[in-house]
Amino acid sequence: MTQNDERFAEISDEDWARLERAALQVREHAHVPYSNFPVGAALLTEDGEVVVGCNVENATIGATVCAERNAIGTAVASGQQRFVALAVVTDVDEPSAPCGICRQVLAEFCDDLPILMLNTSGTRRFTTLDELLPMRFSGRDFLP
Repeated sequence: MTQNDERFAEISDEDWARLERAALQVREHAHVPYSNFPVGAALLTEDGEVVVGCNVENATIGATVCAERNAIGTAVASGQQRFVALAVVTDVDEPSAPCGICRQVLAEFCDDLPILMLNTSGTRRFTTLDELLPMRFSGRDFLP
C-alpha cells in the first residue's frame, strides 16, 4: 500500500489500511451544509490507537473546524499527544492535503508525520508534514 520510501517503513500496510477505513467511515459524519465538502481524518497514536475526526462547518465560517483538528482535539482530550501517521480522505480528483492551520496544529505534536492523502475513488498520495510545512514555527523554542 505504501510508497517505496523509508519514511513510511515504520507504518505497516495494516496500519495504513486501518487509518484509511477509519477516515472513510468518519467522513460520512461530517457536518458540511455550506461547502458540501466532507473530510475524514484518522490519526495513528504512538500506542497504536486510531483517533478520528471529521469537519464541522458553521455559518460564521471562522467557527468551522477541520477534520484533522477535530481528530487532534479528540486525541488530546483522551490523553493522546504522540502521533505516528495521519490519513485524510476527500472526494475530489486529486487528494487534498491538510490546510495550513491544520499543518501548524499537527506540528505542535509531531516533529514529522507520514501522511496519506486519498480520495473516495482510491487515489492515494503519500507525503510528510515536513514536506507540507517546511521551516515551521515551533513553540518548543520557547519552552523551558
